[in-house]
Amino acid sequence: MALPHMAANPSEMTDKDSQSEDKQMTRRNARRHRRADALRRRALSPVRILLMVLALPATTAIIAVGVYLRVTDYERDEAIIHLIALGGCDVVQAMGFGPFRKGDPGYHPRNDPDGNGVTCGSFVQKGTQRAEPVQPAPQRTVGGAKFIRP
Repeated sequence: MALPHMAANPSEMTDKDSQSEDKQMTRRNARRHRRADALRRRALSPVRILLMVLALPATTAIIAVGVYLRVTDYERDEAIIHLIALGGCDVVQAMGFGPFRKGDPGYHPRNDPDGNGVTCGSFVQKGTQRAEPVQPAPQRTVGGAKFIRP
């Protein structure tokens, strides 16, 4: 049984039927192309590309911190303090964390210019009342470069 829009034999198709079928296919293709073009414009919009480029460093940092927290020997809160201390003593003091002793989370040799085992401030020794500030090592400059220790 032949469907009403199809002839039983292709040779029985009239020119009128083939023209209407061509128009329908042309409209369908045109609609498909319009949708594809609209999708392409949205995918390549400058705003979308800018957002993806700006999100890349944040995404990379989040992944790196997540990996570090999983592989470090420190507990999670200690590991975060250790990462914050990588920013330097100014960052540590601005966030309210105290000085760090050698071997503790947060101690980094580059933050200990005098090599006494204490970074980013000083500790109150047991039995004393005042903390003695750590004196920074004298710096010498040559041009615009600073040298902490030769």
